[in-house]
Amino acid sequence: MTIFYRLRGALVATCALAVAACNSGTPRPSVTPPPPAARGAAGVDAIADLLDAGNERAAKKEIKALLKREPMNASALLLKSSIDGDPKEQLGPNSYPYTVRPGDSIAGIARRLLGNRLKAYQLTRYNGLKAPVALQPGQTLRIPGTPPAPPAPVRKPEPDRVPPPAVAPKPKSVAPKPVAPAANPAAARAARTAGLAALNQGQVTRAVALLRRAAALDPANPVIAKDLARAQRIAATVKAH
Repeated sequence: MTIFYRLRGALVATCALAVAACNSGTPRPSVTPPPPAARGAAGVDAIADLLDAGNERAAKKEIKALLKREPMNASALLLKSSIDGDPKEQLGPNSYPYTVRPGDSIAGIARRLLGNRLKAYQLTRYNGLKAPVALQPGQTLRIPGTPPAPPAPVRKPEPDRVPPPAVAPKPKSVAPKPVAPAANPAAARAARTAGLAALNQGQVTRAVALLRRAAALDPANPVIAKDLARAQRIAATVKAH
């Protein structure tokens, strides 16, 4: 019996060691599924591609499944309204014309002019088209809203202009004022004497000229001024006769 209990104890110890060895192994990393939001984002792109291809039935099915997982997914709700709603009410009645350019697509125009690629199916229905849409250059679409403002023209910088050299104004010519002769009493007396002699000889004109010269040479002399005035009166009387 003693041997039996010893064997049973050894067997139990061996099993315990085996279990411990198994439990001490490196655990496998658990795979965490992506969050619902990440799965929803990928689903939105797939649904948009289905609508661009004109497959409404498959798109509705995917939208229903996505909203079941995420009832408040804004992108899924937008795509659902793109199928069921009125595009005129969703995008507004006002619109402007747009001419299709080479390389344009409905999705690209929706992204560029409406600000959201997911509105491509609304834009398709807004223009009365059916997906899939093959745009042609020169084709006219109606874009909801108001046209974007054209870019401001780029003004070329004007070349530096060198101002012309300033021209100094020419000085105005000023006529020199006549310089009065300097006072010369001696010359004035001689001119007065000659003037009175000419006046006594009846040479009135010459007498006036000599007396004027005497007055200019001695302007402060009252006698010369008196003689000049008398000679001028005589000259006026002679001229009158």
